[in-house]
Amino acid sequence: MHIRPLLVGTAVTAILFGSVAPPAEAVGAKSYRNCNALNKVYAHGVGKQGAVDKTSGKKVTNFKISTKIYNLNNGPHKAGGREYDLDRDNDGIACEKR
Repeated sequence: MHIRPLLVGTAVTAILFGSVAPPAEAVGAKSYRNCNALNKVYAHGVGKQGAVDKTSGKKVTNFKISTKIYNLNNGPHKAGGREYDLDRDNDGIACEKR
């Protein structure tokens, strides 16, 4: 039995039938229309490096850290002339939720 052809065949099958999905960031950073759309991909929000949740209750700490994605969703930006400011409390985290 040859291991290498088996591994290559398995990898090709997985790619063709979609059982291997690229990470969200590998697809490319993008702007989201609203928090519902962003939270479908990043369930706890997206924050820039060093951001701390501004709240009087329990702070959200498990958000995705990506300054690039955060900047695309902290309007205004020039994507088709639209502005989506998804960090309304200006704490460095867009669409944070527990």
